[in-house]
Formats: sequence, structure tokens, C-alpha cells
Amino acid sequence: MTISQNNVVSIHYTLKDDAGKTIDSSEGEEPLTYLHGAGNIIPGLENALEGLDAGDQKQVTIEPKDGYGEVIAELVQTMPRASFAGIENIEEGMEFQAQTESGGTQYVVVTKIEGEEITVDGNHALAGQTLHFDVTVNEIRDATEEEISHGHVH
Repeated sequence: MTISQNNVVSIHYTLKDDAGKTIDSSEGEEPLTYLHGAGNIIPGLENALEGLDAGDQKQVTIEPKDGYGEVIAELVQTMPRASFAGIENIEEGMEFQAQTESGGTQYVVVTKIEGEEITVDGNHALAGQTLHFDVTVNEIRDATEEEISHGHVH
């Protein structure tokens, strides 16, 4: 079976940055399983896997626009410590949910603390990075009607 729309696909992968440092890997773990065509994985990787068969291996380089996007400067903000009322110990790397002006939720990470000013970043940790995947297609099957209607694998 060849990977196409509405297939459930299992892959093993290793993700590296431009310097060759491993960022993530399924090695020694269960394979990543996703519904092809449902936007469950980054677009560049999903497009690169289209048409492969079980057992195929592929090296894929994904530019930021087809991965986690470019860094959006407006998502990096410096806020007064008072904005974190009720939280006594704030440290770099802590994650918070912030409410957007439109009433939505934005996840942010504390990236810098300088006195009474705290800088947070709402960009994905891999935004702006070129991603290098080594992928092996483990298994492919047709999705069930329920999986298709829900947009993810059960």
C-alpha cells in the first residue's frame, strides 16, 4: 500500500537540526502514527511521505515555512512581573497559557528574566529552524470511517 489521503501511517524518525544534533527520535519507542492528509504532522513532512510504501526510507529537509513557521517577532514580549500575580517563583523555561486580545489561548515560554521584567515567547520552539528528518515507513493501512470523521487515529 502506498501512502495517500486517509491512510493511517506509522513511521520511525530521527529529527536533527542544521548542526546534526538530534532534536527528537522515535528510536527505541513506538512509531509515530498519524492520519495522512489530516494535518496531524507538519506539512512539509506529510507532503514528503506521500507516495511512499511500507519499508521505504527517506531523508527529508523541511524549511521553516513548511515546518513550524518562521519566528514571529510580535510573539516575543517583555512583561512586568506584576502580570504574573500569584506566581512567586518564575524561572526561565516555564510555560504559561496567555489570553490573546481576541479571547483565544496562546502558549508562551519564559525566555529571560531581568529584575522586574519577564520576556515570554509564543513561537513554537522549532520555529525558524530547518528540520532534517530520517524517516522509515513502518506500516500503512486504510483509516476507519470514525478516524476520518474525527481527523485522527484511534
